Amino acid sequence: MKKLTLTLSLAAIAATITASAEAPADQKAIAMEGVRYIKMLGKELKSNVMKRMKDDPSGLQSAYFCSKSAERITKEINAKFPEGIRVRRTALKIRNPKNAPDATDLKVLKKMEAESKEGTLKKKPVVVQADGVNRVYVPLFVEKGCLKCHGPVDRIDPKVRKLLAEKYPHDQAVGFKKGDLRGVVVAEIPVEK
Repeated sequence: MKKLTLTLSLAAIAATITASAEAPADQKAIAMEGVRYIKMLGKELKSNVMKRMKDDPSGLQSAYFCSKSAERITKEINAKFPEGIRVRRTALKIRNPKNAPDATDLKVLKKMEAESKEGTLKKKPVVVQADGVNRVYVPLFVEKGCLKCHGPVDRIDPKVRKLLAEKYPHDQAVGFKKGDLRGVVVAEIPVEK
């Protein structure tokens, strides 16, 4: 059984590599464009979180920043993009219900989660076309600093847990370990007609 699983996993990797190598030039251009927009949001959010993490290693300032400012910053960054383009975050285990995945997101996230468990998930963008929009998905992996707010509940500072419970009473985004797939950042780019 292990040999069969390994063979299937290797076949899947080979198919992925082949598909990537043969991806149409426009798909690669779409992926590059999407990643450019994603990096704009990621840079802004990450720099703010890291600054607060440095000032307060408990993670409380970072959690407070995210609860008060992440949504606003996302809207401000999106306002800088050409009309019809937006970037957002989503996951299977969400913290903010406004970031809940739609049906297309769920398909991509479940596939990435399965690949992550198999050890075959690549840190590269995935382009999907849905409802007249090209979606560029970039996986987010849990880093050491993320564990302050997203790690095992018993290891999260009690003050952080209290804040999260107040701001996000239905929080699911805990219990991760370093290297886990946390979710995705999605750039949506209208299909050119």
